[in-house]
Amino acid sequence: MYRTHNCGELNESNIGTTVTLCGWVQIVRDMGYVTWIDLRDRYGITQLVFDEERSNQELLEQVRTLGREFVIQVKGEVIERSSKNPQIPTGGIEILTKTLTILNSSLVPPFTIEDKTDGGEELRMKYRYLDIRRNPVKENLIFRSKVAQLIRNYLAQNDFIEVETPVLIKSTPEGARDFVVPSRLNPGQFYALPQSPQTFKQLLMVGGLDKYFQIVKCFRDEDLRADRQPEFTQVDCEMSFVNQEDIINTFEGLTKLLLKELIGVDIPKFPRITYDEAMKKYGNDKPDIRFGMEFIEFNEELKNSGFKIFDEAELIVGINVENCAKYTRKQLDELTEWVKRPQVGANGLIYIKYNQDGSIKSSIDKFYTEDQLKVVLNKSNSKPGDLMLILSGISKKVRPQLSALRMEMAERLGLRNPKNFAPLWVIDFPLLDWDEDENRYVAMHHPFTSPKEEDITLLDSDPSKARANAYDLVLNGNEIGGGSVRIFNDELQSKMFSLLGFSQEEANNQFGFLMNAFKFGAPPHAGIALGFDRLVAILGGQEVIRDYIAFPKNNAGRDVMIDTPSLISKEQMKELGILNKVNI
Repeated sequence: MYRTHNCGELNESNIGTTVTLCGWVQIVRDMGYVTWIDLRDRYGITQLVFDEERSNQELLEQVRTLGREFVIQVKGEVIERSSKNPQIPTGGIEILTKTLTILNSSLVPPFTIEDKTDGGEELRMKYRYLDIRRNPVKENLIFRSKVAQLIRNYLAQNDFIEVETPVLIKSTPEGARDFVVPSRLNPGQFYALPQSPQTFKQLLMVGGLDKYFQIVKCFRDEDLRADRQPEFTQVDCEMSFVNQEDIINTFEGLTKLLLKELIGVDIPKFPRITYDEAMKKYGNDKPDIRFGMEFIEFNEELKNSGFKIFDEAELIVGINVENCAKYTRKQLDELTEWVKRPQVGANGLIYIKYNQDGSIKSSIDKFYTEDQLKVVLNKSNSKPGDLMLILSGISKKVRPQLSALRMEMAERLGLRNPKNFAPLWVIDFPLLDWDEDENRYVAMHHPFTSPKEEDITLLDSDPSKARANAYDLVLNGNEIGGGSVRIFNDELQSKMFSLLGFSQEEANNQFGFLMNAFKFGAPPHAGIALGFDRLVAILGGQEVIRDYIAFPKNNAGRDVMIDTPSLISKEQMKELGILNKVNI
């Protein structure tokens, strides 16, 4: 037996006990006559003590050979610590060490293995196995495991069956780009890695399993950002003989459980808003409702007053930012430059200050009287001390631009407290979106989403007005889950494929297996997928999912630790039948 206890469990009740511990040397403090070592493992830190009076010379010489991150085994007696450390559970004791065995030596680490390290992100990703030894990373991974266990337990208690679906599947043209895998046994043909187990979970419903779930790896060949990785994890679920309300109730229950068990937060009922309402009030379909700043439209109040920018705009819309009338001209100019950045794309920013003394100052004073501006402020329920920020232009561009500004102001004002949680459901999405580049409809969710029953006739008369029987779960301004009631009728599915521009041959080639399955008694079914990495990060008080993944990729999609993606040999490419397809 390597150890009798771990490094986080001993306390004053163990004084007088002989114990054996194993772990990594965190730090050696050599005071000449006495040496202390902090021994660390996953569970905590225990202090070891060696001194001239109680330790033999051979042991003291061993201690002098130790360096940071050496792996050692020690045996000794638990004694009371003279200078106690109340910050750690083991701070009342130390181990008077009798024997020491070096299990493995270590090179000097490239960065300090401390909570606050001197290692940059890229360096720590290169040596991720060392970074995992640090408490922040280790605790994130333990937290992730706890979330997964709670989810599994909840779903199992609600009669869900965990089923693994294939990883090597067929490439499909809808959605994001696929990662493809060449087939050696079928030269010139390729598998794809799944972006989602969508069709397989629907087939499981045809198979009569009734309730399915899987915590599953998915893959998308997309540009990366803080909340996106090329491989990510979903909590993938499907249920038979259910409607939208059944799905929402089941997974609202799961989210409530996670918030209660992990955060200690009780939220009795999640609000629901329609897609149209979300776009009108917040400019996006995943609004952060932890703070106000809802959009106010001013076409009626500000158009046709001689200010060309407003007169020619399709939409004039603003947000009221409380207690920010004190912003200086420099700060307002900086905000204007912020919205002009390519990432936002606004042409400019109009402001109206409602000063504490009741006076009004704006960037459009020469076009509007104070009484006209007062009408604007009254409509937005502004009070002295508030600042109105206004954008104008084409509606479909202005709303996302103002949404970005709303989130930026919330960040600057500290309104996005990660310890506050505000979930909601967004429902009644459009079924289809018109792609001007491809001159065709594309599915807002995916091709298997059913239209709302009362909108099915619109597929023949006005498809753009059809609403999807779909729902998104949003938490703190992040979409953490999305799903829909599925089409389970092959005729309706064929019509959907036709609207999306598939020929009958293309539809049969890509999804004939699914449409054929629908002819064998497919039940009504619906499902949802939760973005597990994002959910864990938000519950952990962050939004960067990389911090909660054991071995993440960087922003270029590379794993710098194992140096991949990498070249393969000419022999491998020849064997796969792709030697002549690439530049060597």
